[in-house]
Amino acid sequence: MNIAFFASHRGSNMQAVIDAVNTGRLNARPCVVISNNGDSEALEKAQQSGIPNYHLSSKTHPDPGELDDEILNILEGHRTDWIVLAGYMKKLGPKVLQKYKGRIINIHPSLLPKYGGRGMYGVAVHEAVIAAGEKETGVTIHLVDEEYDHGEILAQCTVPILQDDTVESLSRRVLEREHVFLAETLERIARGEIIIEN
Repeated sequence: MNIAFFASHRGSNMQAVIDAVNTGRLNARPCVVISNNGDSEALEKAQQSGIPNYHLSSKTHPDPGELDDEILNILEGHRTDWIVLAGYMKKLGPKVLQKYKGRIINIHPSLLPKYGGRGMYGVAVHEAVIAAGEKETGVTIHLVDEEYDHGEILAQCTVPILQDDTVESLSRRVLEREHVFLAETLERIARGEIIIEN
């Protein structure tokens, strides 16, 4: 199971999966890391782990079609089986979406379909959850299609909202759960416990 990671900033979920591979909890190989941010920590983490890594964005490829082509070339060149979006803030191009249909997953910090869609990422999600008076939130891992946070849900887990939770404390607890749940879900996919029909 060769996994390509797309990350825009810290890449903490990506690192959690790399750690799971290194400790034998996940039978997979991180094969490449792509970031739209040349200064992202995700690229630094990839370098430290010896994983091929690339900054590809509108800065490197102003034409969207050429960017889509280059990303696809790199994915195929590294024999990518699965794409994991780990805090990636851009939409994928149509060629990549088509080539890897049913093999691109995203992790989202709420129980979709609640609190998803355009603009709903990071702190904004947790602010909305708390403002709505929810008693629980969670983590969703879903397939990626042309719309934000829209594809088929593969796995979910819940995180209780405590009475004294702040946006910061809830964000921290959800992220901790994400780190474990993403690797667990990838292992279930690798074992064939989660069946994906293209």
